[in-house]
Amino acid sequence: MFRSLSGLTTRGRCLLAAGIAAGLCAAVLNERDLLRVAAFVFALPLCVALLASASRTALSASRSLLPERVPVGGQGEIQLDLWRTGHMPAGEVLLEDELPYTLGSRPRFVVERLPHRRPVPLRYPVQPTLRGIHRIGPLRATVTDPFGLCEFERELVPHSRLVVVPRVTTLWGLPRGAGIGSGDDSSIRLHAGQGQTDVVVRQYRQGDDLRKVHWRSTARRDELMVRVEERPWHGGTTVLLDRRASAHHGTGTQSSLEWAIELAASMCLHLNRSGQRVRLVDEHGRLLSDAPEESGPGHAGIVLDSFAALQPGHERDVVVGADPAQGQELIAVLATLGTESVHELTRHRARGSRNLAVLLDTAAWAGGPQETDVAVAETAALLRAAGWGVVVVTPERSVADVWAELCRTTASGASLIGGTA
Repeated sequence: MFRSLSGLTTRGRCLLAAGIAAGLCAAVLNERDLLRVAAFVFALPLCVALLASASRTALSASRSLLPERVPVGGQGEIQLDLWRTGHMPAGEVLLEDELPYTLGSRPRFVVERLPHRRPVPLRYPVQPTLRGIHRIGPLRATVTDPFGLCEFERELVPHSRLVVVPRVTTLWGLPRGAGIGSGDDSSIRLHAGQGQTDVVVRQYRQGDDLRKVHWRSTARRDELMVRVEERPWHGGTTVLLDRRASAHHGTGTQSSLEWAIELAASMCLHLNRSGQRVRLVDEHGRLLSDAPEESGPGHAGIVLDSFAALQPGHERDVVVGADPAQGQELIAVLATLGTESVHELTRHRARGSRNLAVLLDTAAWAGGPQETDVAVAETAALLRAAGWGVVVVTPERSVADVWAELCRTTASGASLIGGTA
């Protein structure tokens, strides 16, 4: 009874008070007709409150996300199914589903006649503007009576999770020799003589350790040849995403970090669907996702989920400590780098390894000058000097154009192999 009375509106409480006052006046004046009116006025809000409270407990609902993953700027839909489980008729029902502002305005529905055990479908659109994992709900129902004497609120459906993934651009082509891990040097083998195992050698390059000179091959070829350390071969590609907050500029979907995430996500899905194993690591070499060769759509969803949950890092420098690609081909999406970070990246990668870098001119995302920043040009020069293929990117460049240039960076003039993202 007390719970039912707690749902009385101001009108219901005033009517209840009027009934009590009329009853007191009837007792003082000894007016039986007034007492009957007082009893009716007093009992009306009590009966309505009991009926509305019973109607509230007879409501059920469910929520469906169509689809469960929505790209940034895409269209999604939420379906609510509402039905009545009890035999007691329900009054007017106001439904309100809590929604983050990044998904749109908060939806409200009014249902006047609710059928028994027959779901009433209600739908509303969502258009996410920010990547991430968003919480929808809870769904609350407010039951009111036709007289407006009482109302009760009830939570019908708890929170649901909507995954907003980055935009994925369709890419075409592959860098020549993509996914072979080390460069062509790893395939050079010379027979050192009868009874001796084959030795992997290549021509001497400036900076090579003289202790690795292979004198037998040097005498045979009349030029310095050095031994190449045998490394376990791991096919596939590792995508390194630099997500340091201090290295990126811009805000929201227009930031350099969101652009880098869109490029990395497009590359991961494109390479994986091209039949390669793709690993995604951060600026410290920590594994974020690992897509095996020829993985299905479900695994692609897991990769996109890892991008959706990705948060900016708080470290200032790139510190990998070891080869982040573990012998695979490396494609690095890099923000602003200092000289020490460049050295950290290059010193753990053998010169014969295949290394590509997309270097973001993050000052342009902050509204800086249109010309390439001097620090970016110096970083690109250091990477190229270490044998890396580098593409410098500004905000007006599209993901597809950058990928096409990256394919040409490995082999100038090479034709692109058709593929889909």
